[in-house]
Amino acid sequence: MLTPAEYDKLSKEEREAYDKTQREKEAAEQAALPYTWKQELGELSLIVPVPKGTRAKNLDVVMHRKKLRVGLKGQDPILDGELCKEIKVDDSTWSLVDQEVMHIHLEKVNKQQWWENVLTHHPKIDTTKIQPENSKLSDLDGETRGMVEKMMFDNQQKQLGKPTSDEIKKMEALQKFQAAHPEMDFSKAKIS
Repeated sequence: MLTPAEYDKLSKEEREAYDKTQREKEAAEQAALPYTWKQELGELSLIVPVPKGTRAKNLDVVMHRKKLRVGLKGQDPILDGELCKEIKVDDSTWSLVDQEVMHIHLEKVNKQQWWENVLTHHPKIDTTKIQPENSKLSDLDGETRGMVEKMMFDNQQKQLGKPTSDEIKKMEALQKFQAAHPEMDFSKAKIS
């Protein structure tokens, strides 16, 4: 694996070849795992095949903040190890589908971070290459949502040649000051 400095020195063609090789290696490593997984910023979904005819009562599933074990009772676990990051145990679930596939939903504690792997001893993915789906404003926390809405408003105002929210605040503050001090002449004042 190249360091960021080494990667930056590569030509465009060398980067493309390197990226392709890394993607192929990553895909092969992930395909060798006894499960498939995908993630969004706030959650992980795992699909774990089990022998056909498996019943829920035959499963051994243990979820802790930093540990996951999945398997059949009396047999070696299919998954067993330390999670890459912490999960919210009370919000994480599993279900058995058609007596042959387990669906496991893990709710992340840190909803702003991609996981490199599910279990720490499993191969890592390159999280810098993840292209997330477009999120909705309603998916964002209040502070981030407010910031994004402000940026969208300011961008729209600029396109229309109108003042941004900061410029509006400055004008309102100036108007209040002028109203409080009518004796002062602001006719030649330049406010930036």
